[in-house]
Amino acid sequence: MKTEIEIIRQDGNIIVINKPAGLLVIPDQHTREDKTLVGILKKQIKQKVWVVHRIDRDTTGVLVFAKNAEAHRHLSTQFEHSQVKKKYFALLSGVLEDDEGTIDKPILISGRDVTIDETGKKSLTDFKVLERFKGYTFVEALPQTGRRHQIRIHFWSIGHPLAIDAEYGISDPLLLSSFKRNYKDKGKEKPLIDRLTLHAAELSFNYKFADSVLRHSDGKITFSAPLPKDFEITLKQLRKYGK
Repeated sequence: MKTEIEIIRQDGNIIVINKPAGLLVIPDQHTREDKTLVGILKKQIKQKVWVVHRIDRDTTGVLVFAKNAEAHRHLSTQFEHSQVKKKYFALLSGVLEDDEGTIDKPILISGRDVTIDETGKKSLTDFKVLERFKGYTFVEALPQTGRRHQIRIHFWSIGHPLAIDAEYGISDPLLLSSFKRNYKDKGKEKPLIDRLTLHAAELSFNYKFADSVLRHSDGKITFSAPLPKDFEITLKQLRKYGK
């Protein structure tokens, strides 16, 4: 695990980073702060950062932190009121038939438990199929609300969990031998990808502190992060052998 975090942009108020897989954003009972993203980032930029939102340990992609209390309030309010636009890429198990659609299922969060439940909060995830393979579907997911595990549990609820997701699907790594015909075994096979197949690709929000940043017509600014290497390699091999 490299300890140098890729910074997409920073100024006096925010820092936007490309999160690697395998890092918690904040400490839990088993992980010290200096082993988390927020701890490593504080050491790297030599100042305190305020956590605005989180993504799972093995999810990669765009995250924004505030560098002062005013920026934290400015951004947190937008997240709380679902005013932030998010785009994710996900590799799902199975072949999703609908080209696009919306998953509208309430999510109940009770402690560490996340369930689909009529007594839960309204939760919406728009999706669009980008590519289909034998046994897998690559999709763009646009969550309209920000519930914990929303994308993961929503796709699980329609029978297409992430290709790798120990909590809602299977934890087995994705191997080239599982879909390449006449694969020749050369000993212990290295997985193409062995973690959650979810990537936070884009984040758009209003940013009142921006002077030189080019804004969209709706007043938002957008930050993006490319797919990480393991995800790109997996898609490349699926395009070659998994059609």
